[in-house]
Amino acid sequence: MGEATVKTLEGRTATPSPKVTADGPAPEVAPAGVPAGGRLRRLRAPRRPRIWFEILLIAVSYWTYSLIRNAVPEQKAQALRNADWIWHAENALGIAVEQTVNHAVNSVTWLVISMNYYYATLHFLVTIGVLVWLYRRHPGRYAAARLVIFATTGVALVGYYLYPLAPPRLMNGQDFIDTVLVHHTWGSMASGNLKNMSNQYAAMPSMHIGWSLWCGLIIFALASAPWAKILGLLYPALTLIVIVATANHFWLDAVGGLLCLAFGYGVSYVWYGALPHRLARVPVPVPVPAGPVNLNAARQ
Repeated sequence: MGEATVKTLEGRTATPSPKVTADGPAPEVAPAGVPAGGRLRRLRAPRRPRIWFEILLIAVSYWTYSLIRNAVPEQKAQALRNADWIWHAENALGIAVEQTVNHAVNSVTWLVISMNYYYATLHFLVTIGVLVWLYRRHPGRYAAARLVIFATTGVALVGYYLYPLAPPRLMNGQDFIDTVLVHHTWGSMASGNLKNMSNQYAAMPSMHIGWSLWCGLIIFALASAPWAKILGLLYPALTLIVIVATANHFWLDAVGGLLCLAFGYGVSYVWYGALPHRLARVPVPVPVPAGPVNLNAARQ
């Protein structure tokens, strides 16, 4: 391999001497003549995440998400009309069994109370747990997987704004049971004393499904133990039953969450050029392309 050369003004060739610091030779820096595509490629390459940045990013992002979601105009009348339309559409499709599931589960006290706590807590705990697991065990895949859930949540905010939807438990003229209120359970922020802290009419799409399915797919794709893969698939399936049994969502809200997740994966694929589980487990350094140095540009 030959050494990099520099063309001088007199036409002679000179070999540039490497810069030396107290810690040894300085790292190679891309010269001014490197095409912009090279810099973009390095920007898009997975890199090892920094814990302080990730904690700050997730905290600020969730605060922003909650702020925007709750600031969306509730539009109660329109949300109730949309709920009626969804319910009639599901009846036409033959899938309107939410009320049957809701009443059946409500008749088993220990089961419905467990589901209330499941709905209120695991949505956050499991998602954070998967992020921590990715950060520690799969740092090369972490950023791509994080982008999936960020893009999924971002497009969901658009759905909340464009299509306000009342959950089944708030519908007029229907016999749905608000399980949190009936059983005096500490549960969803959409019921009881906490209801004023959350937009009551942001049921479409369901981020309980979007986030749980993200967790399940990540675990299934990356976990090595068969039992972990099975749990990964069971988690979104059980979440679907819970959101319906507690009358917080329709089946079609889950479809909305699935579509948002597909969008999130699409954004991540376009940016990183591969699905998260297809990337290297540990970030691979991207080499800095060498190129001739323009001395005239450097002197200006």
